[in-house]
Amino acid sequence: MYPDALKYTKDHEWISLDDAVGRVGITDFAQKQLGDVVYVELPEPGTTVTAGQSFGTIESVKAVSELFAPVSGEVVEVNAALRDRPEQVNTEPHAAWMVAIRLSDLSETDGLLDAAAYTALVK
Repeated sequence: MYPDALKYTKDHEWISLDDAVGRVGITDFAQKQLGDVVYVELPEPGTTVTAGQSFGTIESVKAVSELFAPVSGEVVEVNAALRDRPEQVNTEPHAAWMVAIRLSDLSETDGLLDAAAYTALVK
């Protein structure tokens, strides 16, 4: 259910790594808890984020929740398609990335969960 190629946080974000840049989104578990996503507020490229700190919000018909950075670094890209089609988070949670972050410290990924550990967390 949770792709092995991704790393996960206990706050239900995922990150896919390509060298020193990671694309970040929310997990299938998180989108199910939220319900129908209607809006995503994301930072501008160039913004510096810190692991564990909020980098934006996601709004559903049920609630507004904060998004937490799994790693520290600089936002180098934002998925602009989510502004017009935030429901992609519900239909393709592990493909609908939100931001791309150039990691300032690659070792921060060592503390993230693999798919098996994340699956055990959400059972």
